[in-house]
Amino acid sequence: MAEPSASPAGLSRIEFKAALLMLLFVLLVVGSAVYLLYARGAFEDHQTVVLVADDSEGVTVGMDLTFSGFPIGRVRRIELSAEGNARIVIDVPERDARWLRQSSIFTMERSVVGSVRLRAFSGVLDDPPLPDGAERRVLLGDATAEIPQVVATARELLNNLASMTNAQSALNTTLQQTQSLTEKLNGPQGALGVLAGNDADRKRLAATLAQAETLMTRLNSLAQRTEGLVVNADRRVLGEGGLVTDTQALVQQMNTALGEARQSLKKLDAVLVEAQGLASNTREATVDLGALRTEVEASLRKVETLVNEVNRKWPFARDTEIKLP
Repeated sequence: MAEPSASPAGLSRIEFKAALLMLLFVLLVVGSAVYLLYARGAFEDHQTVVLVADDSEGVTVGMDLTFSGFPIGRVRRIELSAEGNARIVIDVPERDARWLRQSSIFTMERSVVGSVRLRAFSGVLDDPPLPDGAERRVLLGDATAEIPQVVATARELLNNLASMTNAQSALNTTLQQTQSLTEKLNGPQGALGVLAGNDADRKRLAATLAQAETLMTRLNSLAQRTEGLVVNADRRVLGEGGLVTDTQALVQQMNTALGEARQSLKKLDAVLVEAQGLASNTREATVDLGALRTEVEASLRKVETLVNEVNRKWPFARDTEIKLP
C-alpha cells in the first residue's frame, strides 16, 4: 500500500518553522556576541595609556592593568618604538580612568612562579587626572633578576660560616677558652682562682680578705662601744640629775647670791651717802659700816663657795686650787 504524499500546506508550515527557528538561532548568536562586546566594554568610551618598558617579555594582548587588585584596563596591542623600547598600549574605560593621576606609578612585576602583572599606584588622588594618550615609564620588579645576587650572598655567607667553624678560627679558640674558664669556675678554687691567676696570688688574696673581715669585725665592735659611750655621756651630761642639771642649779644659786650682794652694795652706797651727809654721827655710821661689811663679806663667801662647787663638779675644769679671800 503506497504512503500518502504530503500536502503543499503542510510543507509550507514546516519550512516556516524551520526558517523561524534559524532566525531565532541567528538572533541568539548575535545577541550573545553583542552582550559579550558590551560586557567587555566595547561600547564604552576608552582612554589610552601607553607604558614604555625595556622589554615586553611575558606581556600579552588582553592582559589586565590592575589598581588595588581590580582590573581597570586591558592591553590592546604591543609595539616596538624607534628607540628599541616596548610600547604597551592599554585601553582604560572612562569610568575607571578617574583612578589614574599624573603622579601615578606603573609597575611590571615578574615573579619566579606565575605570570607578569601590570599594576598602577596612585598615592595622591587629588592630583590632576592622567590625560588621554599619556606615556609613562614602567618600573620593573623582576624577582628572578635578584637570584644571582642571592646566590652570591649565600655563597659568601657559607664561606664565612666555614671560616668561623674552622678549628683554628677565633670563634673556636674563644669557645675553648670559655670552656677552660668554666672548668676553673667549677673547680675547688672557684672564681677566686680565676681572678688570682696562680696559687700564690690566690693565697695572698684570701689572706687579705680574711684580714679585711677581721678588721670589719673590730670596727663593728668599736662602733658598738662608741655608741654605748655616747649614750652614757648623753645620760650623764644631759639626762635627769646629770651635770647640766646640777650646773643649772648652781648657776641659779649663784644668781641669787649675786642678787643679795647687789642689794648689800646698794645698802652700802646708801649708807655712804648718809655718812657723807651726817659727818657728826660718825660713831653710829661706823657701827653700821662694820655690820654692812660683815654682811657683804658673808655674801662674797657664799658666791666663792658656789664658784668652787661649780669648778669641782664641772668635768672639764682642772684647776682645783682653793683661794682664800
